[in-house]
Amino acid sequence: MPDSSTLQPNSRHCFVCGLENSAGLRLRFYNTAPGEVTATFTAPEHFQGYPGVVHGGIVAAMLDEALGRAHMGSDGNRRFMYTAKLEIRYRKNVPVGELLQIVGRVGRTKGRTAESQAFILNADGHVLAEASGLLVDVPENTLDSANLEELGWKVYAE
Repeated sequence: MPDSSTLQPNSRHCFVCGLENSAGLRLRFYNTAPGEVTATFTAPEHFQGYPGVVHGGIVAAMLDEALGRAHMGSDGNRRFMYTAKLEIRYRKNVPVGELLQIVGRVGRTKGRTAESQAFILNADGHVLAEASGLLVDVPENTLDSANLEELGWKVYAE
């Protein structure tokens, strides 16, 4: 992984990135290139659907998070966004107990909307699942009223 200066913030209780969510994934995303984020994860058995296979809803959650986090990059144009549309293609079973790489990349931006793509790859670099999404900016008044410190939104030491 890149050094911690490229580590994105986490929260306390988010299902995907919440470091204090004992039932969650606790993913840590890194800015790995302009407009690109990456996380690694090894899914434990309690996230499986069929034996040995990560549940499709967990796969969707990881892809959804990567879509939005791609727009939270270190390029100075950090955006908080809601997912308006999510399209997923499950190419192969996503295995539990194996190292996975989750990648998000920015796409086109138009006004208050943006597109992005996300991928889950195995250790050999094969795409297991991919997503495209349409995202919408979180309204300024919502961000203004949110207490990010109270939510625990910060970069945590590794």
